[in-house]
Amino acid sequence: MRLAFITPEYPIASFKGNIGGIGTFTKNIAEQLVKNNCEVTVFVHSQSTENTFVENGVEIHLVQKKVVKGITWITNRRYFNNYVNKVIKQKNIQIIEAPEWTGFTAFMTFKCLLLIRLHGSDTYFCDLENRPVKAKNKFFEKRALLTADKIVGVSKFVAEKTQELFKLNKNIDVVHNAIDTALFTPNHQQMKPKSLLYFGTIVRKKGVLEIAKAFNNIVKQDPEVTLTFLGRDNKDVFTKQSTIDIIKCLLTEKALNNTTFINSVPYKQVITYLQKAEVIILPSFAEAFPMTWLEAMALEKKLITSNIGWAKELMIDNDTGYTVNPINTEDFTTKTLALLHNKEKALEMAKEARKRIINEFDMKEAVLKNIKLYSNLL
Repeated sequence: MRLAFITPEYPIASFKGNIGGIGTFTKNIAEQLVKNNCEVTVFVHSQSTENTFVENGVEIHLVQKKVVKGITWITNRRYFNNYVNKVIKQKNIQIIEAPEWTGFTAFMTFKCLLLIRLHGSDTYFCDLENRPVKAKNKFFEKRALLTADKIVGVSKFVAEKTQELFKLNKNIDVVHNAIDTALFTPNHQQMKPKSLLYFGTIVRKKGVLEIAKAFNNIVKQDPEVTLTFLGRDNKDVFTKQSTIDIIKCLLTEKALNNTTFINSVPYKQVITYLQKAEVIILPSFAEAFPMTWLEAMALEKKLITSNIGWAKELMIDNDTGYTVNPINTEDFTTKTLALLHNKEKALEMAKEARKRIINEFDMKEAVLKNIKLYSNLL
């Protein structure tokens, strides 16, 4: 089977941008598909330079952004579409897959079947955050979805919400995100006691402000607890300030002294920070089916997440960790301290988290589901 992926990001050494869930997903599935005798090509759009190379059996094309003042949205799409179609024809690619984010494939036509995978559109995230979506983004996203030959969601929640928001009549299959559990294996030897870690983009929708509020209470009750934020700072959508600056203003003097901020690190280094933390806290307000949660669970970490929508498809409260309403600071505080102080129960839940990933969300099984999806489409 000859497959291709369109992505705005891809975790390779030469990539200069920031890596999120789409990039992580694309790399994971592309390399697993190659191991299952598929030919895979990845097109990374809107790059500063153009280059083609092979890594782990995947042919990667960095496609340059074509900028023309005032009409870049046209010129860049047109150039990318023509570039991709030439490669599709040369390599006889049968299916090309793209995310729905900002509707990049709107008004493009491909010389093969197009599958759109729902990782979460701007429209979807704005709805979860109760803020207005840009009309342009919603228009492009709906156009992209309407022109897809097939739509698949990474969770049941994102599939149903997307159908509702865009009033789609198309049937949407669900294939959950998954992870290579052989790569993400537990190692607690370097774990630092009473250490909390958040990792990911430092942005309001990830619940980072709620972490700060809860941490003020946590250090009141246990002054030895430390907190680390690992990730890229982001301009706040409402105040236009640095999100890290907002966090620092929210923290008490004691809490701030116990807090460390580390800028984003290469993807392969993230696992080291995860292994060193005792508890991972990921109280996000807006996700589709987060790779960060899968990674933490696979590493057998004590974990607190939000309890919103998609969470019920992955986390089991009081079994694989704790789920909380992020704005319930008291509950957030209590459950975090419980993971730190009730070590026997916390370790039991951490082990259950990894078991759940192995049994339900392991990449080896997920790639077979995706191959079946592609085969049915063909």
